[in-house]
Amino acid sequence: MASATVQMKVRPEDLNQVPKSGERIPNPGILVIFGASGDLTKRKLVPALFHLEQDGLLPKNFAIVGVARRPLGDEFAADMREGLIDFGDVDKSDPKIDEFVKKISYYALSFDDASHYAGLKQELDKIAQEKNIGPDRLFYLATAPEYFAPIIENLGAQGMAQPEQGRIGVVIEKPFGHDLDSARELNHQVNAVFHENQVFRIDHYLGKETVQNILVFRFGNGIFEPIWNRNYIDHVQITAAETLGVEGRGPFYEKAGALRDVVQNHVMELLSFVTMEPPSSFEAEAVRREKVKVWRAIPSIPIKDAVRGQYGPGVVDGKKVVGYRDEDRVNPESGTETYAAVKLGIENWRWAGVPFYLRAGKRMKKRATEISIQFKQPPLLIFNRMQASGPCNDIQPNLLTIRIQPNEGIALRFGAKVPNTPNMSVCPVNMDFDYAAAFGTSTANGYERLLLDAMLGDQTLFAHRDGVEVTWSLYTPILEAWAAKNPEVFPNYFAGTWGPDCSDRLLEREGHVWRNNIG
Repeated sequence: MASATVQMKVRPEDLNQVPKSGERIPNPGILVIFGASGDLTKRKLVPALFHLEQDGLLPKNFAIVGVARRPLGDEFAADMREGLIDFGDVDKSDPKIDEFVKKISYYALSFDDASHYAGLKQELDKIAQEKNIGPDRLFYLATAPEYFAPIIENLGAQGMAQPEQGRIGVVIEKPFGHDLDSARELNHQVNAVFHENQVFRIDHYLGKETVQNILVFRFGNGIFEPIWNRNYIDHVQITAAETLGVEGRGPFYEKAGALRDVVQNHVMELLSFVTMEPPSSFEAEAVRREKVKVWRAIPSIPIKDAVRGQYGPGVVDGKKVVGYRDEDRVNPESGTETYAAVKLGIENWRWAGVPFYLRAGKRMKKRATEISIQFKQPPLLIFNRMQASGPCNDIQPNLLTIRIQPNEGIALRFGAKVPNTPNMSVCPVNMDFDYAAAFGTSTANGYERLLLDAMLGDQTLFAHRDGVEVTWSLYTPILEAWAAKNPEVFPNYFAGTWGPDCSDRLLEREGHVWRNNIG
C-alpha cells in the first residue's frame, strides 16, 4: 500500500494577518553591476529588482548602472527589458516596465584598467545629480573571480568605497576563493578597502523562502525544538541534485567541481540552519555567530568519508546526453568531480554521534534540493509482530523532509493504522505543507530579498569572512588529496541516475541508505 498524503493548507484569514514589508525601503541610491553583460544580470538580478519595484520596495530615485567591457550603450537597457519578460515572468504590458527601464544605463570599462575608474566615478556623480540621488552606492561583483580584487582596489583608489556620507556596500558572488589560502587572501584584499560591515558575500540559496523558514520552523514552533537533538534524531541527509550538465561552462567547471561549487557553500549553509543553536536575536551578528560556532564544531573530515564521481553518457528527462568528458571545452581525460558526497559529525552537546550526509551532483535523476531528518525508531516495535498479514511490511521511522526546490514545502512521515483491517496493521502517511498550494505561486527568484537586504545594510543572510574560512578549512584537505591522486575510475555513474556506487557505500557502513524518493 502506498503511503497516504494529507495536504496542509493556510487559511485565508491567516494570510490577511501577514504584515506587509513596505516600510523596508532603502534610501535613494545607485546599484552598479560589474559583469552586467553576463546571464546573471539579465536572468536574475534585473528581474529581481523589477519585482521589488512592483512591490513598492525600491525608492523613487534609483538607478541601475551595468558595467562590462563590451561597448553596449543603449542596447543594454533594451536587452534587460527582454530579460524581464523572458525570465522574470513579467507581463510585457505591465505599465511599470517603461519607467523602470529608464533607470537602467550602461558604462563600458576594463575591470583591471585603473585609468577607467575615474570616468566611472564621474558617470555615477552625473547620474546622481540628474536623478536627485544621494550618496548611497551598492557595487555588485558578478564577474569572474580573478577580477574581484582589481575592481575592489580601484574602487578604493578612486574614493568610492569610503565616502564621508551615505551607505556604501559591495556584493561579491561566489566562489569566495578556491581553497583556504585563496579565501584568506581575498578576504584580506576586500577588507583593505571595505570594512567587513560593508561586505555582502552572497549565496542565493539564502534568499529562498524555504531556507529562511527553517529557522521559523525550528524556533517558532514549540513541538520541534525539544526533539531536535541526538536523543531523537538518527541521521540527517542534505541533497543538492541537478539534472543539468555544465551548460557550456566547461572552463569554469574544470577549475571548480562539485565540492567547491556547491558543497562548501550552498550545502554548508543549509547544514548550519538545521544545526545551529537558537540565536539571541535575528540580527546579523547573532545569527552568523551561531552558524560559525556549529561549523567550528565539525572535526576534520577523514578522506575515507568523502567520495567523488563524474557522470558518463546517459538519459535525463527522456533525452540522451553526453558524458562530462564529452562536454564542450572539457578535458577529454578530466578528473574533475561532478558529484561529491561527504559524511561528517558535529562535536557538540546537541549533535554528538549523529551522522550528517551531504551530497551534490550534476546530471542526476531529478532536480531537487532537500533536507531529510530521520528520527530514531521507538525502542520496542510491537506492531512489527502484526505486520505479516497486513498490507505493509514494516514500521518506517519518522521522517521530516524540508524541500528547498523545486517544490518548496515541508512533509512529516508517521505511522497510522490501516482502516478496516483485523489487526494493528500500520502504514506510513505524510502530512505535507506545500508553499505554492498554501500561499500561491511567486515570481521571486531569491535575489529580491538579498538585494533589498544589501541595500538596507542587513547582513543576516550573507556570509561572514570567518564562516568562509572555517568551511574552506574543512574541505581544502579533501581537495588537496583528490588533486594528488587521479580517480581510479571516471566516469563512474550514468547521467540520469543518483550517483556512483561508492556514494551508497558511504552510508551502508552505518546501515543507512540515501533517500532517493525526493523532489
